[in-house]
Amino acid sequence: MKQSSLYQEFLAEREEILRHKWLESERLGYDIGFERALLDWIRKHREGWRAARRQQNPISSGQSASPFTSAENSTTGSAA
Repeated sequence: MKQSSLYQEFLAEREEILRHKWLESERLGYDIGFERALLDWIRKHREGWRAARRQQNPISSGQSASPFTSAENSTTGSAA
């Protein structure tokens, strides 16, 4: 399981969220908590992070590097 691309995407995204949590907590002077950091990161950074990641790691079969792209497209336009 640790070698699956889905798990690797999850770990990379989680690392970015934790980094965002640390930066925002430092900026504000208190621990903002994981849930707040997660929601803030999704709103502000997820789309750009995934686009950059897809450019860095293109898949030769023409599929998106993100395992969440198809689910993302079906929910586009919903309020966050």
